[in-house]
Amino acid sequence: MKKLLYILLSFTLLVASGCKEYLDVNVDPNNPLDVKESLLLPPAELAISRSLMSGNIAWITQQFMQVAALNQPNPQIGTYRLLHTDIDGDWSSIYTDELINLKILIDKAEKNDNYHYAAIAKILTAFTLGTTTDLWGDIPYSQALLGNENFTAAYDSQEDIYTAIQSLLDAAIADIGKSSLQAPGTDDYFYQGNMEQWQKVAYTLKARYAMHLTKAPGHTASAQADIALQALTNGMIGNDDDLQMVYPGAAGQENGWWFSFNPVSTSILASTFVDSLKARNDPRLPIMVKPAEDTGLYTGRPIGTDVGVLTTYSIPSDMYSGIGATNYILTYSEALFLKAEATLIKSGYAAAEPIYQEGITAHMLKLGISQANINTYLASRGTLTDENALQRIMEEKNVANFLNIETFNDWRRTGFPAI
Repeated sequence: MKKLLYILLSFTLLVASGCKEYLDVNVDPNNPLDVKESLLLPPAELAISRSLMSGNIAWITQQFMQVAALNQPNPQIGTYRLLHTDIDGDWSSIYTDELINLKILIDKAEKNDNYHYAAIAKILTAFTLGTTTDLWGDIPYSQALLGNENFTAAYDSQEDIYTAIQSLLDAAIADIGKSSLQAPGTDDYFYQGNMEQWQKVAYTLKARYAMHLTKAPGHTASAQADIALQALTNGMIGNDDDLQMVYPGAAGQENGWWFSFNPVSTSILASTFVDSLKARNDPRLPIMVKPAEDTGLYTGRPIGTDVGVLTTYSIPSDMYSGIGATNYILTYSEALFLKAEATLIKSGYAAAEPIYQEGITAHMLKLGISQANINTYLASRGTLTDENALQRIMEEKNVANFLNIETFNDWRRTGFPAI
């Protein structure tokens, strides 16, 4: 009898265990609650490239800079009519798609001694914070990203955000020097896990954010230029170092700028930008800009004018807004223009001249322009003077940073290029 009871009890426990596993329907294998670092990094990188650096907010800043325009009735964003609803989605995306996922990645990578993942996430966090504070000023950070622990995070001052940016970049550089149990590879869409390249990015960003503070309270232009020049000794050294996202162009893998300038869009280029290239006989014009479909001419829309025929205006070339174009996020040419500006502050226009020319040359070579044409253009621009040096550096940096949010930041802190 006892033997029979033991058999029945064992059978019951076996069936109960099987039913529990079979009926455990609240665990969705397609929506895991925890994933490894290699699955967190790719979507964070894609969100920064697509949502932040070629999405709605990037498109708005290009209109503010009179690089892009809307062929729509006024008033509209191109004439500076901006509503909070126009940017709500960008604010949400920065926190829900980028910063929170990067924080999770940092926490997980540090716990697992996967320091190279942590380094990349800290660099991308610094970049995202820098872009966000440059657009909005004070932003939540130190009390943010805590989930249901705090739904009303206080805003940090922009000064504190800039301090956090430099701390994150320093921590990332330290992490790069550590051994990592697991290293990123193809899951790193930018550099395929090449940590030497990421270190150059970190130092170049340190220089960028140092130069942003040349006129900030409590800082001097000379001290910030020193910081930038020191950082750039370890920064980018060639076009191959560029931080860029390459898009295959297949369905679901389109460059973000293609959505802004595709045939069903009313976005075009503004006359301010197109005419500046024409006025200087810039050899980059036909490489960066498409001629208007109807006329074959390079024509931008004057800001504030009446609606015209869409096909009489130019749009960016396929190199910048094609469906399979590359999105240029941080470049060697920008590093050179940062160096030129810092050198101008420290040593004057004559010392900045060759570096300024290197910046132009680097961008033109990236576009495939011959050295002969580069030399002709450089000669036509003349030499820097005490009066024109900052203006010229920023004008050329504006061209090299075509469609990049950084042009908006540069204009607000220097007043150049004139718009």
